[in-house]
Amino acid sequence: MDGTGTRRSLAGVLTVWAASRTLLLLFVLKVFVFPGPDVTTDVSVIYRGWYEVLRGGAFPPDDVTWQYPPAAALAILSPALLPFLEYTVAFGVLALLADLTVLCLLLYGGRRPGRPLRGAWTWTVGAALLGPTLYTRYDVMVTAVAVAALFAGTRRPRTMGVLAGFGALLKVWPVLLLTGSARRRSWAAAAVTVIALGSLFLLTMPGALSFLTAQRDRGTEVESLGALVFHVARHFGWSGQVLLHYGSVEFVGPYVEVVSLASLALTGAAFGWLLLWRLCAHRLGPTALADAAFTAVLLFTATSRVISPQYLVWLVALAAVCLCFQGSGMVVPAGLVLAAALVTVLEFPLFFAEVVAGDPLGIGLLFLRNGLLVTACVTACRTLWRSTVSGRPARPARSAPRGRAPRPGEPPPRTAAGSGGCREGRSPAGG
Repeated sequence: MDGTGTRRSLAGVLTVWAASRTLLLLFVLKVFVFPGPDVTTDVSVIYRGWYEVLRGGAFPPDDVTWQYPPAAALAILSPALLPFLEYTVAFGVLALLADLTVLCLLLYGGRRPGRPLRGAWTWTVGAALLGPTLYTRYDVMVTAVAVAALFAGTRRPRTMGVLAGFGALLKVWPVLLLTGSARRRSWAAAAVTVIALGSLFLLTMPGALSFLTAQRDRGTEVESLGALVFHVARHFGWSGQVLLHYGSVEFVGPYVEVVSLASLALTGAAFGWLLLWRLCAHRLGPTALADAAFTAVLLFTATSRVISPQYLVWLVALAAVCLCFQGSGMVVPAGLVLAAALVTVLEFPLFFAEVVAGDPLGIGLLFLRNGLLVTACVTACRTLWRSTVSGRPARPARSAPRGRAPRPGEPPPRTAAGSGGCREGRSPAGG
């Protein structure tokens, strides 16, 4: 694309981003009312309540809805940086700044030679599809840290490790960014960050590890893949019910524990597949780091006992990072995630009452959204395997000069295709 075309595309991204985010802020500030349940109550009620407790120097005691690692306290306390604004407004402004940070990182990555602006477009459109949920959860702040970590990964492995470790203390899932990293420095930096910062929280704020118990006791949330079993079973006489349980709307009743255990088993199987892939991958090119992170988070999201709408913020952002690389094969999974984002805003908040009631419309939306996520998982896994394990390398190794046959006794030229077997390799770009 020439300079003029690039400038026009950049102007288009910025214009659409500014227009869509202005509209989202108007919904968050309730200038306009978004249909369905009020999505801002998480900030105005729950986060605000935690804020008052955290300011006292302790984590919320005996509060099962606090299910986050200790560094999440920083996100909840962040509106204190804008003391001249009301809490909900300040949180929305900071979420907007985190959103803008993600866009700037994607523009920086997408404007390098050979990298298109499609990543920035993916984030601009995909995040907007989620509606005001984008600015009423702290996930967009975690996502900004994760995107920065991935872009740092190829050249600054220690920086990536620090950011991934910090992200893991915010909301656990950013530790999956290290899935495709072949640099020990990234893993070591992440471990040091988690231990050092985690120890600081343990020593200074009581209840830093209370989130572990709350997460362990969660059930099957009504939007998850496993919940489809009970949505259908209710129409055939299943005697359970839907309750607000551990801070989310969950199924409670016969066989719920069995389905929850099955979800955990699926997550374990996903981890096993990722471990197998890591052992077999021997061509970790420049795109593998982002592709592997996207695939890992997809797998753990789809198999989770809970699939909250804000989880799509992570997936859209990671898909956008993948598409900043010209050679990424994640175009189809990224498109499926964008479609899932559109369906997500329909099932929450627009038709969430129908989802909770198990009406045909609600069940249909869940089947569609979760089906898109499962299809994206399968497609991403197949693409990642082919590009790093079984596919042909993009650049074969140097062979003998053209036109000269090997001399007698000279071994044939070595090619990259000879690196067979399930073994780990390391690319110049660092995975």
